[in-house]
Parts: sequence; C-alpha cells; structure tokens
Amino acid sequence: MRFLRLLVFVVLAPLFALAQGQTIFGKVVRSDTKSVIQGANVFFSNSSYATATQFDGSFILKNVKPGQYLLTIAHLGYADYTETILVSDKQVEVRVEMAPKPIMLHEVNITTKADWKRNYEMFKKQFIGTDENAKDCEVVNPDVLQFNYFNTQKRLEAYADNFLVVDNRALGYRVKFLVRDFKFDAIEGLIQYSGQKLFEELPGSESEKKKWRYNRDMAYYGSAMHFFRAVGADRLEEEGFEMHRYTRYMNTQRPSEAAIMRAYDYYRAKGPADSVRKYVDLENTDRYSHEVFYHEPLFLSEVLSRTDKPGIFAFSFLDCMAIQYNRKRDDTHYRDIYLPLNVPNYETSILSFMTREQAAKHTLFFDMNGIVVGNNPLMEGTWSKARLSQLLPVDYQPTPQDMPAAFFTKK
Repeated sequence: MRFLRLLVFVVLAPLFALAQGQTIFGKVVRSDTKSVIQGANVFFSNSSYATATQFDGSFILKNVKPGQYLLTIAHLGYADYTETILVSDKQVEVRVEMAPKPIMLHEVNITTKADWKRNYEMFKKQFIGTDENAKDCEVVNPDVLQFNYFNTQKRLEAYADNFLVVDNRALGYRVKFLVRDFKFDAIEGLIQYSGQKLFEELPGSESEKKKWRYNRDMAYYGSAMHFFRAVGADRLEEEGFEMHRYTRYMNTQRPSEAAIMRAYDYYRAKGPADSVRKYVDLENTDRYSHEVFYHEPLFLSEVLSRTDKPGIFAFSFLDCMAIQYNRKRDDTHYRDIYLPLNVPNYETSILSFMTREQAAKHTLFFDMNGIVVGNNPLMEGTWSKARLSQLLPVDYQPTPQDMPAAFFTKK
C-alpha cells in the first residue's frame, strides 16, 4: 500500500507567552435549567492547563501565560464546549452554558471480540504510531473506544464518549484525548481525526526526566511545529529549514485508488488471474505522471504575511511545497515523492491543500506557537509519520539548538 498521508483537523491554541501568568475564573451551568454542572473537565486544548468544576460549578485556572487559547469543557452527557480565550495582562472571567447532548445514533456494525481486537490494533498503529516512541506508549483505557469497520470501503472509524488516556513513557506525558471523529482510509492511505487533547507530566526519576528531555527535543526539531515557529520568527536558515516549490501533474492513465481496489477485490474473488495481475500493476503505477522539485529555495517574503488577527500569520504557496530539514536525514522511500538525485536525503515533507477554500486562496494560517489554525494541509513525507507518539504540548520549549552532530546520535 502507498505511503500514509496525514490530515489532522484539530483547532489548537495560539500565541507565545512571556509574561507572568494570569488567572481564569469561570462557572459552568446547564443551558436549559441554569443549574450548575459539577465535575466537568476544563482545560486549554493541547496544553497542560487543566482543572475541574467544583460543587458550585466554578473553576479556576492559575498561572496561565498570556496568549490565545482554545478553552475546552467536556462532561459526559453534554456537548463539548469550546471558546477562544485571549489571556493578556488582566484576569479573565467566563460563564459557560453547556447543552445536554442528544443521543447520537452512530452507524453500527455488529462485531465480535475478535473484530474489536483487530480494529483496535489497526487504530493503535495509525493513531499512536509504529516508531520507537510508540513502543513505550500504553493505552490505559482502551475500552472507551468504539469502532466501525466498513469492509467494502476499507475504512475504519473510531470514537469515544470519554477521554482516551495514553501514557507516553518515551516523552514523559500522559495524554488525554477526546477522540471525536477518527477515520482511517486504507485505500487512500489517509488519516483524519478531530478532538481536543490535554498533556500531563508523568512522574519520573532524574534519569528518566533527562531521557524525556532528549526524546522531546528529538521529536520537536524538524517537526511541523518547529518549522512554523521558525517561519513566524523569521529564522528559517538558522533553524535548518529550506522551502522549495513543488509541482505535480496527475497520471490521467491511472484509475483512482478506490477503483483499483474495487476491481482487484472483484477479480481476486472471481478471476481471471490476468485481471488480478492487471490491477496489481495499476496499483504499482505512479499516481503522478510528472513531478518537479525546484532547486531554488523560496524566500519568506514570497509566502508569509500577517493577518488582522494578533499573532496569526498567513502562509501562501502555489501547487505544493517541499520543506527540507537539513539537520536530520530520512532514508524512508516515499513512492509518490520525487527528489532529484543531486538533492541530499534530508528529512523532506510535502504540504498541499485539501479543502476547496484553501486551494482557491492558496493559503493556510498558523500562530506563533507553530500550530496551524483551522483546516490543516495534507502532510506527506516525513511529517506524515507523526502520530501521538511524537506529540508535544503547545507550550513546549526545546533545549536551545546549538546543533552539534552528536545531538542527533541516539544515546
């Protein structure tokens, strides 16, 4: 099967914070009866700021650094509440009304325990990853997950009504994820999911914390978060990145991936063997008839502009964009990514637009924390391998990068 492509729809928190933390006060009530809601989870998505509502529905988040965040409130039986909060030099007070959630009737496939286990293993591989870090990730409560697998479409769906809790002992975080809409399309090799996540530091010895710091830096440097932070700070060259225009032309002689798989399944069951081989050959045919990697690096002034929203940047490009990180190498062979022979095998990722709105405007948006705001682009190549095993909170600050060669030698 072709390489995986990663598409993540998660609205996350913006803006760096350098000043003294502030306090956020709030109260959570039902939208219909106005009665208080106790025990609701209150947190800023993709960060470590979290608490729960008290008996009177109140909550306090202390020592929050200034910036723009996505306040998320979740409670079983209620629709998730999200609100963008700007934390500055003043205390913030909010009143939240949560609506009781109607019973959602998901399309259900009756499955056996063996089916659930098969679906769970598929989910873990695509959601958590298969790298070295993934080996040190433990799902604490897999029973919260529910699955649907549609065999004819080769599509897995997963959702949960409560936090999925994963202990990542490679990076030293407990990650709590509200899995609201996970889809894995095995035909297209495309992963999509949405939801909010909360990071908690795991307790550990000094030697464990030293290992976690190293692994976190390894996950950070060269990542999409690192790249967009470097763009926002005008430090592309200093941080080791280059941007290149990348153009593709579709192979019009090749049927769609879905059409190939349908025909393959049909002829595999009924024959003849020549037809099976025909569609195996088509599957191995390149998706693109021609790809062009432009050697001349792009300048920031060609792609970057500010918006009327504080701390939000617009990032514009035509066709696709190739991003290389010249301080790590990636020997993985990506069939649908072309690099000229005279281009070193540095970590290379391809960005392209997925939504019509993005494609029409050739623009995506990101904040000073290096997080894409709204609909993310399609990520291919090195960044497509990023899973929960590599995730870092939005407020993570890496060790200063002097970049001796030994830094990237696994210890």
